[in-house]
Amino acid sequence: MPVSEFDHKAFLKALTTRPGIYQMYDTEGKLLYVGKARNLKNRVGSYFRASGLTEKTMALVARIQDIQVTVTSTEVDALLLEHNLIKTQQPPYNILLRDDKSYPYIFLSSEDKFPRLSLHRGAKRKKGLYFGPYPSAAAVRESLHFLQKVFKVRQCEDSYFKNRSRPCLQHQIDRCSAPCVDLVGKEEYDAQVASTTLFLRGKSQQLMVRLADDMEAAAAQLAYEKAAIYRDQLSQLQHVQASQGIEGVTGDLDILAAAAMGGRACVQVLFVRGARVLGSKTYYPPLKLQESAAQVLSAFIPQYYLGGARAVPAEIIVNEVPEDTVILAQALSVQARHQVKLRSRVREARARWLKLAVQTAETNLESHLAGRQTMIGRLQALQDLLALPELPERMECFDISHSSGEATVASCVVFDQNGARKSDYRKFNIEGITPGDDYAAMAQALERRYKRLKSGEGIRPDILFIDGGKGQVTQAMTVLRDLQLSGVEVIGVAKGLTRKAGFETLVNGATGEQRQLPGDNAALHLIQQIRDEAHRFAITGHRARRDKARQRSTLEDIPGVGAKRRRELLRHFGSAQGVENANVEELQKISGISATMAQRIYDHLHHIVTPGERT
Repeated sequence: MPVSEFDHKAFLKALTTRPGIYQMYDTEGKLLYVGKARNLKNRVGSYFRASGLTEKTMALVARIQDIQVTVTSTEVDALLLEHNLIKTQQPPYNILLRDDKSYPYIFLSSEDKFPRLSLHRGAKRKKGLYFGPYPSAAAVRESLHFLQKVFKVRQCEDSYFKNRSRPCLQHQIDRCSAPCVDLVGKEEYDAQVASTTLFLRGKSQQLMVRLADDMEAAAAQLAYEKAAIYRDQLSQLQHVQASQGIEGVTGDLDILAAAAMGGRACVQVLFVRGARVLGSKTYYPPLKLQESAAQVLSAFIPQYYLGGARAVPAEIIVNEVPEDTVILAQALSVQARHQVKLRSRVREARARWLKLAVQTAETNLESHLAGRQTMIGRLQALQDLLALPELPERMECFDISHSSGEATVASCVVFDQNGARKSDYRKFNIEGITPGDDYAAMAQALERRYKRLKSGEGIRPDILFIDGGKGQVTQAMTVLRDLQLSGVEVIGVAKGLTRKAGFETLVNGATGEQRQLPGDNAALHLIQQIRDEAHRFAITGHRARRDKARQRSTLEDIPGVGAKRRRELLRHFGSAQGVENANVEELQKISGISATMAQRIYDHLHHIVTPGERT
């Protein structure tokens, strides 16, 4: 029996003019869209105008079979309810913010005799000072690394600190004043904590004036060693301030710049704390309706800030003014428990920051669109190559990684028409096989991955890429046949004789046909991209499993890096983490580290495949 068309005229006739939210459903009762309104009757009625609607809005309206409304006391209440429903229901036609992680902070404890600096993420339950938020954990570690070199405030765990009987390596390389064994007095340590606090609060000018005064006073008292310490701290601060790039007035604020074109959107978030730009983060919220930059911000801001996962600064600067700016500011103020201002007209430093964010958003969106168009072109080439009836929507690739049979791990990476779909990636720890038996490892991984499909769970791929030749492909075909899975194109990607990119041999699982493609073939480029990502993911999983089993420093696993070089690296960078954060040029500065060795160290610590490592 056909479903009758939604009678919007009768529905609107009885609809209230009070504020609230509306939920649109399709014929199967699935939620399509959630919206808020100051006047429900006027807002819902705007979807059923005779003209002036975009094609995407008309497509939404054509699917509507039912509309349900919830009346609220105020528009602010409607905004909060809309946010909660979008977050929990994730309607397909709403702009969805998928990254809901909280941002990290630098935490300075206040209950310890000798306060500790550390990275913090999550609820602020401990007593102390929280500085941030920072755009990433890497930004926090970079700041902690700088503070460690300049002010030497301890960063070790309390359990480690309380059980020391002699200074640790951090003190030996001049990164800690060793309060654990009383090598620094409480008064002197507190002074370093105070300097650290001034720096993290963005009061660098005040701090430099104080350090200059202390340096002159120490020199006047002939305490030249202490004066030299103040001089070095002052020099480091001047260098950091010079490299900041953008200077401005004091203030904590976020800058949000949105750009929308080609059915896609980009929101660039710039973090400014204490007049210092700490970094930025880019978001690409998917658009199902034709949205302007202002509409993107109107949907993005409540999802980004409401819910308590992120701190709300007193000032938020936007490049386009959302229609509901006043309501947004009220809702954010209620959550933050302080007044929040949304501004778009700014001058001087704020104008420069906003211009930077806008340029970044536009550039990133252009690159994102170009990458997406390139992806479609590669998919079309792959469709032609395999004579598929339509563009492949889902591709999976398997790879095996181990070291002479030790800690074997299989990876499965997933690509769709937008590129890598990392939320669907899986790793499999391979057990119960003969060490080094890649065929058995591949069969086990495939069986574990696809046995769920037989019971109706998971998503069937259009194409299954296997890293390997005829043997691995035979294993894949056997597993699929045993599981009675059909309709999956199986392609083996075997390395050529030279094992260089561009010389791969493709093995068709159904026919056994082998072929090589020209190095400039777009389909080959896509296959290489997927295969290389499977390599990377397998290597990462293998190393993690191997390192966990061995419980050794990651530096010990780098070929050619012996005890002497490890000691020099740790002495210079302070820790294995410090070595990992260094770039190739910084590694080359260490005595005994050549350009080749520096590149090898960097590649190993950043999971870049190097010759001799099996995948």
